[in-house]
Amino acid sequence: MSAYTVSKPELMPGQNDIEFRAFIQNFLAFSARVAQCRAGFGSQIGLSGVAYTTLISIAHLEGDEGVGVSQIAEHLHLSGAFVTIEVNKLVAEGLVAKRRHERDRRRVLLTLTDEGRRRLAGLRPVLAPVNDALFDCLSAEEFRILAGLMARLVPCGDNATALLESLADRGTAESPAAG
Repeated sequence: MSAYTVSKPELMPGQNDIEFRAFIQNFLAFSARVAQCRAGFGSQIGLSGVAYTTLISIAHLEGDEGVGVSQIAEHLHLSGAFVTIEVNKLVAEGLVAKRRHERDRRRVLLTLTDEGRRRLAGLRPVLAPVNDALFDCLSAEEFRILAGLMARLVPCGDNATALLESLADRGTAESPAAG
C-alpha cells in the first residue's frame, strides 16, 4: 500500500506513517488487554465487562445521595440510552436500586444494593494486582502524562467516529444504487 494512513506532520516522524501504524497496533493490543481484564473482572462476579464497569462506576460516583444515569453515561463516555439498558439489567439482577430524585421527579438516582456491594467486595483481592500489572511499566509521572493524554484523546475519538460516519453516509449517498 503506497498511500499513507495519516497526513498530519505531527503523526509522521521521518515523513512516513511507520511509527503511527506501530503505535496503532500497540494501542489496539493494549486496549484488547484492558478489555480482557474488564471482562475477567465481570466474569468473576457473574457479569459482562460492560455491566461490571457500569456497576463499579455507580459505586464510585453514588456518594450519599446516589448518581444519575446521565452522570454515569458521561463518566463512561457512553450514551444515556445504552447506560439505561445496562442499569436496568443490574436492577433486574438486584445489584442496583433506582429511586426518584426528591426535588426533580424526572431524574432517577442509582445506588448499589447490599448484593452489589458484596459482589464488588469479592473482587478486592483481584482488582489492585491486575490493575497494577496493567500499568507496571509506568512511573508516576508517565502515568499522569498518559492519563492526561487519554482524557484529551477521547474527544478526538468522538470527532473521528463522527467524521467516519459522515464520510460513510456521503459515500453511500454518492454510490450508484444497486439494481
